[in-house]
Amino acid sequence: MSVLLTGHDLTLEEVVRVAREGDQVVLAPNAIEQMSAARAVVDDVVERGEAVYGVTTGVASRKRVAVTAAEVADFNRRLLRSHRVGQGPDAPREVVRASLVRLANGFASGTTGVRPQLAERLVGALNDGDTPRVRMLGSIGQSDLAPNADLAYGLFEDFPLAAGEALWLVNNNAFSTGLAALAIADAERLLGALHVSGALDLEAFGANLSIIHPEVPRTRPFRGLCVAVERLTALLDGSSLWEPGAARNLQDPLTFRGLPQVLGSVQDALDFVLAQLAVELNAFSSNPLVVTRERQIVSVLNLDVAPLAAGLDFLRIALAPALTAANERMMKLLQGPFSGLPDGLAAREGLHEDGLAELGNAGHALTAEARLLAQPVSFELASTTQAEGIEDRMTMAPLAARRLIEMVELGERIVAVELVVAAQAVDLRGPARLGKGTKRAHDLVREQVPFTGEGDTVPPDLEPVRSLVQSGLQ
Repeated sequence: MSVLLTGHDLTLEEVVRVAREGDQVVLAPNAIEQMSAARAVVDDVVERGEAVYGVTTGVASRKRVAVTAAEVADFNRRLLRSHRVGQGPDAPREVVRASLVRLANGFASGTTGVRPQLAERLVGALNDGDTPRVRMLGSIGQSDLAPNADLAYGLFEDFPLAAGEALWLVNNNAFSTGLAALAIADAERLLGALHVSGALDLEAFGANLSIIHPEVPRTRPFRGLCVAVERLTALLDGSSLWEPGAARNLQDPLTFRGLPQVLGSVQDALDFVLAQLAVELNAFSSNPLVVTRERQIVSVLNLDVAPLAAGLDFLRIALAPALTAANERMMKLLQGPFSGLPDGLAAREGLHEDGLAELGNAGHALTAEARLLAQPVSFELASTTQAEGIEDRMTMAPLAARRLIEMVELGERIVAVELVVAAQAVDLRGPARLGKGTKRAHDLVREQVPFTGEGDTVPPDLEPVRSLVQSGLQ
């Protein structure tokens, strides 16, 4: 299946398919027309000798310096090289591909003044599997100059660029947006796993399912809460916990009782950032802007991606209590006074063995790290030392996305621990029936990690269970 780039309707699903599954990319015929029309405007402006930032002038504090036709080639070459200040490790291949498809889609819209040949070269690199080296660090999210310069240098160093094209290659947020897209996709998958592990916790604890009574979302109709109750109800369909008197407690601890509310709040935050991303994937995020119908080029700051950066912060903030609650439910299951089962979920009462007790320490360590990543970064202050003090704002969007990626990775491991502990508790409690979804989850965990019986030690490696989480528990 190929992804058609029009400049107006690129989706998160398509970015993921191109970045991770290697789907081919095709430029729509009208995209070629849009780019050609925009380039004609640029050529007219250049011919008239108008002063246009980065097209017929220098950039930043050199914006007052004219760039003549004879100097264009050298100016473009120097612009790419001077912005190659990236630091740190190389970006993963999937991140570079996500950036490439976002950049190509931005060019396809005809809002920059690049020739169609540039978009075609980006598409060719994607389809041929050509991944230039791009370093992860060095962008403040107010245009991804450093990683974009790496990308452009890798693909266009030997390509003669026309006036303005070097600037449009580096002066955009394709890297931030591509990175964010993959992070958000992974967060969405993690949220699905949190519903599954949370439902298995309810089975393991012998919890009161009144928490997902249909009136709960009807009387508090947040969309996220409605979704959470619907998902949990489906996962627990057929469980013996629905029978009268099956619950051990009239009211369970808050992390069990509030499961749909906490997961619902993550869903609401996810919905918000998905909406922000949907706009950003197809938005003009550069400077200057070519307005074809008016045949002019205007200076703008659409490269300020505060809406996306703030959305990423919001999602991490919402995810933190969900991961904290997952860890707390796991700890309750490990403690006999709360669970009614042997301490540490040992195979039977009276053993000197730890059972799974030490997984509690691992859960605490993972959760503490994950919570620290929730701190917002989009309000960071910039220095006014660059470009005569003009470049005095930043969004730190790449950092916001990287922190979400790290938080999700930790979250996957937290859920893995939670699932193993819940499966052990289910086996010890021996409920009459598990729900359709929770039985499936229990069986999948048991395929990777056996019951910890008398004389057994704690499972030494939970990475296979983490892989289950990454697969969506399929």
